Amino acid sequence: MDAQFWDEMYRSRDQVFSGDPNGVLVTEVTGLPPGQALDVGCGEGADAIWLARHGWQVTAVDISTTALRRAAAAAVDIQGCVAWTRADLNITPPPADAFDLVSVQYFPLSLQPDHTALRGLLNAVAPGGILLFASHDLADLSPRPEEGFDPGDYYQPDDIAELLEDDWTVLINETRPRTAPAPAGTHHTHDTVLRAQRLR
Repeated sequence: MDAQFWDEMYRSRDQVFSGDPNGVLVTEVTGLPPGQALDVGCGEGADAIWLARHGWQVTAVDISTTALRRAAAAAVDIQGCVAWTRADLNITPPPADAFDLVSVQYFPLSLQPDHTALRGLLNAVAPGGILLFASHDLADLSPRPEEGFDPGDYYQPDDIAELLEDDWTVLINETRPRTAPAPAGTHHTHDTVLRAQRLR
């Protein structure tokens, strides 16, 4: 799933996602003092826009230039609050210790033996900051060999929780019912959610 894959996916239709922020993000971030946020795999920008409208300064990263163009076009009322950034986080890690919130919502982060990309995201969380990682419950997913997709090839919240060292505390690691309808053509009824705080 490289840049060409994602650009073609976004170009295949006028709008891929609903335009609403992810329910896990809204639930977990409402009430937090705003600061610097990293939105990983921002897509068409709904989460980043919601964060910016709630006082956050957002770095919104995606590999697809098509998605980033759409996101920027939808964000005219919050210019200067979001830095729309094209990057492949498997290759280029975000800056270390820079973000009060690192939000990873349904982002297909591939399992790696050395966990390089994941460690880059963990290192990006500033001391005292929050990592928020949401995924579809594996019970709702099945391999699609014809598309080369196996859900077991990607990090789940439990995988990440097990890798956190003693400078982290896990605040939430649970499966919960979705608060929004499943995306069209899917049967996602539950989310798995990890919320962890970096202590130092």
